[in-house]
Amino acid sequence: MKLRQLISIYFFMTCAFHLLGQKAENVQITKIWDKGEHNAFTDLIRFKGNFYCVFREGSGHVGGSDGKIRILQSKDGQIWNELALLEKKGFDLRDAKLSITPQGRIMVIIGGSIYVDKILKGRIPHVSFSNSTGTTFSDPESVEIDPTIVSWGDWIWRVTWHKGIGYGIDYQVGPDERKGPTSLFLVKTLDGKKYTKVSKLELSGFPNEATIRIDKQNTMHTMIRRELDDKVGVMAKSTYPYVDWTFQKMPMRLGGPNFIFDKNQTNIIAATRIHEGTNLSTRIYVKKGSEDFKEIIRLPSGGDTSYAGMVRYGNYLWVSYYSSHEGKASIYLAKIPLSYLKKVIHQLN
Repeated sequence: MKLRQLISIYFFMTCAFHLLGQKAENVQITKIWDKGEHNAFTDLIRFKGNFYCVFREGSGHVGGSDGKIRILQSKDGQIWNELALLEKKGFDLRDAKLSITPQGRIMVIIGGSIYVDKILKGRIPHVSFSNSTGTTFSDPESVEIDPTIVSWGDWIWRVTWHKGIGYGIDYQVGPDERKGPTSLFLVKTLDGKKYTKVSKLELSGFPNEATIRIDKQNTMHTMIRRELDDKVGVMAKSTYPYVDWTFQKMPMRLGGPNFIFDKNQTNIIAATRIHEGTNLSTRIYVKKGSEDFKEIIRLPSGGDTSYAGMVRYGNYLWVSYYSSHEGKASIYLAKIPLSYLKKVIHQLN
């Protein structure tokens, strides 16, 4: 083999390990919470000069004691203070997601599972709101879903606000979970409490958790987890009024999918759980324009893990996530320099 070929192979392998996140430059990882028995399913937001991190505390991933929603606050991402603990008798509160309403309050949309003797009996989404300063939160209350689509098991997994309207995906399952019936609806709200149908997404493979983002051209991008058939994730797109949809399969299976646009909206940066056989980890991917998603960073993680929150603030991408790679499922925060992200994205070519 010629020397030039050897040098090329060496350079490629070096870049591959670099881009796969084996040695991410100046990425800081901090454990910010481990006081609950099982701490999981995070989200992250910046509001009025503070970070807010939300997650579920329970006795395990599923079942056991009903889950409660913990909210932490931090000025700098280093020192975190306990701010609120949301709970509701008879409901396992799960997968809380944060957004800022047009009225200038933090909204927490929460999945509400009803268990009787460890058997799931239904799901009703709940919502809580902060005061105008983000120092207190209201008790969780049930949301109202369009009576033409309301089901035995509704779950509005995340709400994204755009031009005064909050959009979310209501994924619905029956008592037999993945055996059906299942449906996926785009819903909208003006107040975070009442949701009406916009359109139905016709997608197979037990679609469920979904994150919506809307770009400057008002195009809706939706990342959807699937757990049957080939199990790979799907990116769905729709233009206003968000009735007609196109779907494109992703190169990987998802778990707790989340994504944001970069500053110029030329790239999508995503965080999700990745399956490699029985090994699980939380990783960050990028999608450049029409190209496919490519892995750029593997966060320290393993076992029970994923469900990241993402905030671009200052010169960093801040990522909250949970993982059990150190034993108990705990909450972590990654602080990733945007300069590093820019470099590895450039090297993808």
